[in-house]
Amino acid sequence: MSYAHINGIRLHYETEGHGPPLLFVAGLGQPAVAWDPALVQQMATQYQVITYDNRGTGLSDKPDEPYTIALFASDAVGLLDTLNIPRAHVFGVSMGGMIAQELGINAASRVASLTLGCTTPGGRNAVQAPPESLKMLEGRAGMTPEAAARDGWKLSFSDDFIRTHQAELEGHMRRGLTQVTPRFAYERHFQATLTLRVFKQLKEITAPTLVITGKDDILIPAANSEILAREIPGAELTLLDNAGHGFFISARERFVPVFQEFLTRHPL
Repeated sequence: MSYAHINGIRLHYETEGHGPPLLFVAGLGQPAVAWDPALVQQMATQYQVITYDNRGTGLSDKPDEPYTIALFASDAVGLLDTLNIPRAHVFGVSMGGMIAQELGINAASRVASLTLGCTTPGGRNAVQAPPESLKMLEGRAGMTPEAAARDGWKLSFSDDFIRTHQAELEGHMRRGLTQVTPRFAYERHFQATLTLRVFKQLKEITAPTLVITGKDDILIPAANSEILAREIPGAELTLLDNAGHGFFISARERFVPVFQEFLTRHPL
């Protein structure tokens, strides 16, 4: 296990593979252990994949104080500093995509490319989740971690995928349950997502950018990816059919070739 001391906290991280650095930035309340191992291993054949626990999750410190997207981004820059990495490819999903936007705007010199997965520009310019999705999120507050994880599948995957990939999803759930995010930290993460205010600055992003999501995302509607691709100069947009918020798991075989081809065209 490796730790970096950043912004007054201890941040846990892991690296796998060799090659150009590729920073994975996880979503709301998700520890690094929750990343799909098959995705990490596939990308690690060509890149040094860096996964880490955002503050409040996994094996990182969990101060009970306000978090912001800008603070998460500062933690990510501190991790690159610790690893002596001047520039890296950045892949962020959901809240991790919000953090990645912040990096692309305010730490541009550190970002070789941006891949923004199932994310949103936030604020009044974003397309909000359907009311029924928000109700599902709110209803998980009183559940056990295992019940909440199972219920969360419905927000990320189709009923058909859940039925036909039960064993795979159970494996992901079991890994996540080894490092459950405390409720207070989850709430701190959620409040942090409300601090993203970068819409007017998206045009300042200079890194090559891939915006990608599942067309059927019911948590962060795909229209948000269309907004991001329109506002970020030169951004490429890929919408994956028959996939939702968890596209990088359910549509991994279609996502990875697009991701790898994009990175190959934009070397460090």
